[in-house]
Amino acid sequence: MKRLFATLVASTLLCQAARAGELTLFEHHGLRGNQVTLRGDAPNFRDMGFNDKASSMVVRSGTWEVCEHKDFGGYCAMFRRGEYPDLERFNNNISSAREVGVRGGWRDRDGDGRRDDRDGWREGEEERIGHERWRGGEERRGESVVLFAGQRFEGDTLPVDGDVRTLRDAGFNDRAGSLVIRHGTWEVCEHADYRGQCVVFGPGRYPQLEGMNNRISSLRRVR
Repeated sequence: MKRLFATLVASTLLCQAARAGELTLFEHHGLRGNQVTLRGDAPNFRDMGFNDKASSMVVRSGTWEVCEHKDFGGYCAMFRRGEYPDLERFNNNISSAREVGVRGGWRDRDGDGRRDDRDGWREGEEERIGHERWRGGEERRGESVVLFAGQRFEGDTLPVDGDVRTLRDAGFNDRAGSLVIRHGTWEVCEHADYRGQCVVFGPGRYPQLEGMNNRISSLRRVR
């Protein structure tokens, strides 16, 4: 019995290790200089003496969310496995980071294969979002997201209710210059199928999209 228990514990630890992500941050561009490696949530880089110092990074495994303020606040973006020799918007501007799992438009932070609680949704509950890709017409109170073709909420609009794998089908590819999020937390990406650089926006009004201006090709709700 003890041997069986030890085997189960070892198997669990191996599974957790295989699932754990790893992120290495570098002080200088081109993956050079002092470095810090993360294998778990880091809510405040000040605690490890690396606040606002990262200029490049390598995501060795997993998907990571990096944010400009501590406790995962402010402007945040998701980075998947790969090398990032220049962080552009985030150069010397990262104060917290955490691993996230994105599965079909929802977030699985503990890696158990089930959707984490978010905004009152329950595991197994049928979601309205995701079944409709968009609805045209006038801006309505119930839309989760509204994209605007111009900055400061000007120009043509595109109300969005659920995940959109490509804005090309809606005639809105690479056109968004501002947006309003009424419900949930959304990931917007520069390429179709949620690829390329992605940025996370929570509820609020965003009159300018900075690095994502006229670059959004897909979006989905992640929380």
